[in-house]
Amino acid sequence: MKVLITGGAGFVGARLARTLLARGTLAGHAIDSLVLADHAAAPADLQADACVQARIGPLLAQCDGLRDEAFDAVFHLASAVSGECEADFELGLRSNLDSTRALLDALRHRAERGAAPTRLVFSSSVAVFGPDPAVPLPAIVADDTLPAPQTSYGTHKLICEHLVADYTRKGYLDGRAARLMTVTVRPGRPNGAASSFFSGIIREPLAGQEAVLPVAADVMHPVSSPQRTVEGLIAVYEASREAFVGRTALNLPALNVTVQQMLDALEAVAGPHVRARVRPQRDERIAGIVANWPRAASAKRAAALGLRAEANFEDIIRQYIADSAATPGALKGLQT
Repeated sequence: MKVLITGGAGFVGARLARTLLARGTLAGHAIDSLVLADHAAAPADLQADACVQARIGPLLAQCDGLRDEAFDAVFHLASAVSGECEADFELGLRSNLDSTRALLDALRHRAERGAAPTRLVFSSSVAVFGPDPAVPLPAIVADDTLPAPQTSYGTHKLICEHLVADYTRKGYLDGRAARLMTVTVRPGRPNGAASSFFSGIIREPLAGQEAVLPVAADVMHPVSSPQRTVEGLIAVYEASREAFVGRTALNLPALNVTVQQMLDALEAVAGPHVRARVRPQRDERIAGIVANWPRAASAKRAAALGLRAEANFEDIIRQYIADSAATPGALKGLQT
């Protein structure tokens, strides 16, 4: 089978690609070709794999070329992140809405000419939920909580959820939307997401660097490890239409954790000298964005697919340490 991952050079996309290559199959079919579409080059290990094709450039510019290309599976992960969308409104519209519509229409083009509908998994976000005077935000957002996004990013994700559902209703594709929790711990440099600090307060201290905490320690948020997130995306793809239940988006499993609990876990795993590298310094812009996010989430439909969140944040930190063992400097803070 031929698989397309948009955003395939990114952190989650690259991990998904590696996981699929290691498995060799998806939904019982052998993977013959894996196409990674991204504005940046794919990591060297993926480019070196004979099954991988890396296509570099904005997704919007690539979609016309996809109209007559047969894909058995599509994982649509590409998007501008929350902070970028708030800073540049047009960028968010172009990267999130225009690109998604163009991708869906490329898949629709083939279906309208008699091809079987392509199965697509869209990575939505917990950011679709937010407080609204008419729709108070519950203590725990569930699969059936009414979304009321309070950021452009969350609004884009919600619009795309409905587009995927409607193209599915029309028979143009077999679409499923999965709402990702904040994925942590991400390696590398901070990105433009307002949630970037959720990784930074763990990653930087482990590397021997100071990290700034821009929100209060009592902030609670639903998070997930990279591997559980990838497992969730694959499970959503492999689920039957009946098992997925309907066309609306589902929540992937979350570990609901406070910043204080994250810092306590860092100290338990790495020691007080590592924890001491986190310095509180409130950032009103980031704190304001995070204040409109859910504090906790549940995932009943994902649980029915056999998916579960991590038991504790210590396990998430240990996963990052194991993943980073071969990365120069990533764990320098453990030795100092």
